[in-house]
Amino acid sequence: MKTFAELNFPGRLIAVEGLDGSGKSTQIYLLKRWLEAEGIKVYFSEWNSSELVKSATSKGKKRELLTPTTFSLIHCTDFADRYERHLLPLLRAGYVVLCDRYAFTAFARDTVRGCPPDWVRGNYSFAALPDITFFFKTDLEVSLNRILEGRPKLKFFEAGMDLRLSTDPYESFRIFQGRILEQYVTMSGEFNFVVMDANENVEKQQVLVRKIVGEKIDLKKFRRRSPLPLPPAFQPPEVKEQEEDLAAV
Repeated sequence: MKTFAELNFPGRLIAVEGLDGSGKSTQIYLLKRWLEAEGIKVYFSEWNSSELVKSATSKGKKRELLTPTTFSLIHCTDFADRYERHLLPLLRAGYVVLCDRYAFTAFARDTVRGCPPDWVRGNYSFAALPDITFFFKTDLEVSLNRILEGRPKLKFFEAGMDLRLSTDPYESFRIFQGRILEQYVTMSGEFNFVVMDANENVEKQQVLVRKIVGEKIDLKKFRRRSPLPLPPAFQPPEVKEQEEDLAAV
């Protein structure tokens, strides 16, 4: 597998991976805002967000209809749809593409759910590797506490309750996410992850993320040639008046 840079794509792809509650989504959001402020052409995509697939995924989860195999295949379909219709066109157009989770999520989760590792990886063999993959490595208890700070209880699938590991969702979370963490640690060397200490405070992590991105990607090549146009409703009054005067001539 080669990266998009090695395949001579004009754009670059940055992915973040980590346990639920690791803070990776916060970090990639902050990175996106910073790149936008720097005038970089940037596009964001997140796991399980294909308009074509996500309603079916949601229905299957709510009714607990998904087996490990169908769970794996439906997420792969979601990824393939976004990859073909969004990621590749924008990478060809010279954008910096940010992904909140990439194929590595499937490599970890689906394997823990019992799918054969070689089969899972084969399903994603069409996808190139990210140019940078940040792995936000955090302690299980830190991840659990962060999730519970934002909502009163764990979600059924993030706790791995479908695997019947424990009747206690918190214990099930520790077992399930602990196994996923082991998969990530194993993959980190194989896929050259940039391992981040996700137990650190948000600001310190973000400073390091920006530094690494700036060192590994020549960002000036991805700057917009002109600023984004303002919507008509937000044009300054004098601009509107000038346009009206020109139209009257």
